[in-house]
Amino acid sequence: MTSDNPENALDHAARRLDQAIARLQQRIDGHVARAGADADGLVDQDRAKLAAELDAARARASDLAEAGAQASQALGKAILEVRAALGQPTET
Repeated sequence: MTSDNPENALDHAARRLDQAIARLQQRIDGHVARAGADADGLVDQDRAKLAAELDAARARASDLAEAGAQASQALGKAILEVRAALGQPTET
């Protein structure tokens, strides 16, 4: 735009700069929104994976506790049998 008035040229340049900044801000906002949505999806996937792993670990801990209780009972029975075989009194 050619103009003899420097103020009009300056105003025009300022308006063009404002418009360019507005367009840039819109694009940045769009990129941020998409990145946020992607991050939310990844967080949800991680959360689901961790929850599944926690459930599996709890099930394994429960199985180990049950196996430990069974082993303790078997060991106690074996101790009683050894004491009986040795003729030692059993404790109740």
